[in-house]
Amino acid sequence: MNRTPQEFDKAIEDCRSIFTKKMKDYGASWRIMRPQSVTDQIFIKANRIRSIETKGVSKVDEGIRPELIAIINYGIIGLIQLELGVSDTVDLSQDKALELYNKYAGEAKSLMMDKNHDYDEAWRLMRMESYTDLILMKIYRTKQIESNEGKTLISEGIDANYFDMINYAVFGLIKIDESTENA
Repeated sequence: MNRTPQEFDKAIEDCRSIFTKKMKDYGASWRIMRPQSVTDQIFIKANRIRSIETKGVSKVDEGIRPELIAIINYGIIGLIQLELGVSDTVDLSQDKALELYNKYAGEAKSLMMDKNHDYDEAWRLMRMESYTDLILMKIYRTKQIESNEGKTLISEGIDANYFDMINYAVFGLIKIDESTENA
């Protein structure tokens, strides 16, 4: 039986819980971020994951899992920002932010399920490091599209790259959770 939909939901629920708690602490302060800044935040998180993977050690007492959660949450924030545009004020209630969060998490799941069907769950055979590299590649693609003022000739746009980053990070969370359960 395909357990991916339930694993996806659990991973997103963990991320939504962090998002909700941070909304209570900070409100929607992220509304002032331009898309380029959101992309750079995702870059910082993915680059740290790669650094930990390469060095095999972390000097800050946080591992890869919190960074994957941050990539998912910033990816959803990026999608919200693309929809609403940048604001000069914190103009979004917690309820509206969570409504938009759920909308984009649902769209990410739907896309993942379609691709998962076509690729026959190939992600399960991939290494964690590949997810990191693919997320970093999507970040560099997004930066190039942003430098081109959002215009592409034949490629998908910024939103498609955010969705892919979210889904690769979800796969990483699922793999981490599986390895923890099997330890």
